[in-house]
Amino acid sequence: MGTNSVSVEGAVGAPPADVFGYIADMVNHHPHFLPPAFSDFQVVSGGVGAGTVTTFKMTAGGRTRDYRMTAAEPEPGRRLVETDDNSSAVTTFTVDPGPSGTSKVTIGTEWQGAGGVGGFFERMFAPRVMRSIYADELRRLDAYARGQAGSSAG
Repeated sequence: MGTNSVSVEGAVGAPPADVFGYIADMVNHHPHFLPPAFSDFQVVSGGVGAGTVTTFKMTAGGRTRDYRMTAAEPEPGRRLVETDDNSSAVTTFTVDPGPSGTSKVTIGTEWQGAGGVGGFFERMFAPRVMRSIYADELRRLDAYARGQAGSSAG
């Protein structure tokens, strides 16, 4: 057993405050840029930022798991951390300033891996599958953020 981790970074064409707001708002924004790997997304309590509890299913590598995530904001406006009540998984969204009013967003997850043969395959394949899902989520977030900027311009 050991800690597995995966992280993907990408540019989002909107200011950091706006982008963090989209990530932290689990009711009005976040569901709109989730990739197809996520299903049955629901807000259990809260809705924006720290204290929000969500549930969803995630299908990766042909396997579907249930998650119940509780959000915290160790760095309000910059880092949102979701901790799974059902496993050791911790997912962090970090939003930093990019060039010319854009943002650099990093999505990363760490979890304690399984032991034995199952753990070997998990270490071999899970990070690649997760990177692909997170890269898709970042592309969707970028498109969503650009669309929001376009819809509010008047």
